[in-house]
Amino acid sequence: MTESARYMYAISRNLDAEALAGCHGLAQGQLDVVQHRRLSAVVSTVDLSDYGEEALRRNLERLEWLEETARCHEAVVRTVADHGPVAPLRLATICLDDDAVRKRLDEWYFALDQILDRVAGRAEWSVKAIAPVEPERVPAESAVSAPAVSGAAYLERKRQQTQSKTEAADRAMAAAEKMHSALVDVSVASRRLPSQDPRLSGHQGSMVLNGAYLVDVDGQGRFEETYRSLEGGHPELLLDVRGPWPPYSFAMLEQG
Repeated sequence: MTESARYMYAISRNLDAEALAGCHGLAQGQLDVVQHRRLSAVVSTVDLSDYGEEALRRNLERLEWLEETARCHEAVVRTVADHGPVAPLRLATICLDDDAVRKRLDEWYFALDQILDRVAGRAEWSVKAIAPVEPERVPAESAVSAPAVSGAAYLERKRQQTQSKTEAADRAMAAAEKMHSALVDVSVASRRLPSQDPRLSGHQGSMVLNGAYLVDVDGQGRFEETYRSLEGGHPELLLDVRGPWPPYSFAMLEQG
């Protein structure tokens, strides 16, 4: 008989298991709620042949398996977020049984209580600002029919190109700072995240802002108005705005 364990997705408060109807866990498993004090852990049963220590080490190196697991994990977190404050747990948080789940909840209780207080009635928005890559301008004197330029003229042209790029980058950074400041004013909390590699994000250009913003649900209209105004006021930057979604950047538990 295959040994099993409990996979933990997220923590909420006083969550009724019926709220999860229609949502499934990994491998289409049934979602259950383990209650402890005021906390509710959303879990499902998984086989240790796939989620044991050795199996996880192998599977986490398989991109297809990782993407499928992450999609399911996120879908459960989003469902929980529809019914109350949520603290998402790290991918592949495993306990042997429900008693072990309750023990974890007891260990994390005070940290989780603070997290859930912070995010109750709030959602996360992501705002990325990207300075597009400007095409190289080819000076007229570089045309085939133009006479060869001197070494000094060539170096001066390169200096001007470098200066122009530096000035454009400085303007983009200044605009990004203004954007961030304006969004902070209509948010409860914010985080500046590292710029993403274009190979991962798919954007073309320099990411000058990668911000996460925690916004009151009742204040989302004001937040949307603000970023639309910023988008219109800075046409030199491309804005990638996404949300609302569960507050991953503000509710992830530091798990030991």
